[in-house]
Amino acid sequence: AVSLLAKQTGLSKQLIKQAMQKGAVWLSHGKQTNRLRRAKKALNQGDELHLYYNQAVLDEQIEAAELLFDEGQYSVWYKPFGMRCQGSKWSDHTTINRFAETHLEPARSAYIIHRLDLAATGLIVLGHSKKITAAIAKLFETRALDKYYQVIVEGEFSDSKITIDSDVDGKSALSHAHRLEYNSELNQSKVQVKIESGRKHQIRVHMASVGHPVIGDRLHGNGNESTPNLQLTSCYLNFICPVTHQDKVFELPQAYRPHFKTS
Repeated sequence: AVSLLAKQTGLSKQLIKQAMQKGAVWLSHGKQTNRLRRAKKALNQGDELHLYYNQAVLDEQIEAAELLFDEGQYSVWYKPFGMRCQGSKWSDHTTINRFAETHLEPARSAYIIHRLDLAATGLIVLGHSKKITAAIAKLFETRALDKYYQVIVEGEFSDSKITIDSDVDGKSALSHAHRLEYNSELNQSKVQVKIESGRKHQIRVHMASVGHPVIGDRLHGNGNESTPNLQLTSCYLNFICPVTHQDKVFELPQAYRPHFKTS
């Protein structure tokens, strides 16, 4: 595969191998198309190779994720800013599941169960067997678990618990929020949010809708390249473990939670 691609593209074998490791090479065999990472993979007549080569994409670097809880058939990680939950045909080396597959000991497959925005940080669960992945995914789909987030928002948020019940992208969405702390110097509030639904950008949309956009939100708020990264973090998960059937609580260490930036 490496020799064929090098011959067809004029790229060096070393560059082809690097692209292969980062998920830019695909192999079509019969009706199946999968990423190809093995440089010495034997090819059969009729196989097709696909190379999606973009040097800028392959050069992307990310902060390392951190394994917080290893439960064997699933694990809970801290996802940093900029790490993806889904790869593309161009690469998957900046995804949390690929990071897990290359760093877990013992090595295991890693499957995405739920997602965090590219710019969001915090707790994310990965499955290491298809059965357990499906079981935990079902908990998220049926809302049979508790999860909350913490955000830093503009302005002085209400000191009473509020419920925001407004559609996101035409779909019903419900969020519950209350203030944890107010910084008068910055005129910013730290808010804890629990969502009853999982719409894309739900927290960001709901916070902006009540006049308190999330700090660093470039899409729904006032964030720009000179402001801090998005201050939205998944901090808490609680569910019945599908392996042990025991109640499990996973909390993000304080160091990874949003903090007022007073530089």
